[in-house]
Amino acid sequence: MRAFTYSRAGTLDEAVRILTGTPGARPVAGGTNLLDLMKADAMRPAHLVDISRLPLDQIEETPDGGLRLGALARNADTAYDDRVQTRYPMLSKAILAGASAQLRNMATNGGNLLQRTRCYYFYDSGTACNKREPGSGCGAITGVNRIHAILGASEHCIATHPSDMCVALAALDATVQVLGPKGGRAIPFAAFHRLPGDTPHLDTTLAADEIITAIDLPPQGFARHSTYLKVRDRASYAFALVSVAAALEIEDGTVRAARLALGGVAHKPWRDEQAEAMLVGKPALAGSFAPAARAILRDAKGFEHNAFKIELAERAILRALAEAAGVEHP
Repeated sequence: MRAFTYSRAGTLDEAVRILTGTPGARPVAGGTNLLDLMKADAMRPAHLVDISRLPLDQIEETPDGGLRLGALARNADTAYDDRVQTRYPMLSKAILAGASAQLRNMATNGGNLLQRTRCYYFYDSGTACNKREPGSGCGAITGVNRIHAILGASEHCIATHPSDMCVALAALDATVQVLGPKGGRAIPFAAFHRLPGDTPHLDTTLAADEIITAIDLPPQGFARHSTYLKVRDRASYAFALVSVAAALEIEDGTVRAARLALGGVAHKPWRDEQAEAMLVGKPALAGSFAPAARAILRDAKGFEHNAFKIELAERAILRALAEAAGVEHP
């Protein structure tokens, strides 16, 4: 690990001032991903701003009937909150599918949004990685790419986003609240994470001097008909090969609204509103789901070791939609 300086912020405004005025500064709270990356020399912050003592750990009702998740609320506390489990069960299930109990007890909601890819080449400082060292190349494209992207990749990066929680938040149409030197702003979840394009080292649209303060959940939580399905190599403490957050609003046996988000397949949680629209107005039966599953994967492209993920994703989508609808999956 490289040398760095450290300070603890007493207020949110102080944290923003330090980030704004200190080159190479990054906030740290739970640190469950950042510190690992520093040890691997994949990230090299010159200064860490400890924000763990700031009053951002509450889960509160919002005026519109939704829920505000504090950025410093722990993943475990969020997953086990009665309101989350009752009104947003898909989110609770997604969080509990991620990491280990010990990590969920330490990791924060804001940190979950900012965790970085688990690409082997990103973590190995002796290999080429445009995300770690822009312009160095992407070792995964012609290397071992079994866990890598099948959607939204570019010639510069085929890494995937590792979060489970973020897949559910994408399906729920959450909003990320942030604060910077110019004040606060709200970022729709769909616009928070980026595809790699020509700048794979930029994971999000969060500015370097901004801090996540909260995540807002809308009133519609799809509590009756939703699920999170994670397909992985082993049942515990493994990142998704493919995951699916599926949510349906069903009235008189017909789908009135649908949300579908995929994890483990792209640089960000993957949604396709056109595919979701194909479910609306259809009977909530297993036989109605295949066109939407094919549509969301229409641009999927496999590489040498991960082409199997295309069929795996289609099967996972069909299973998740059937589970959300409460019908038998053939």
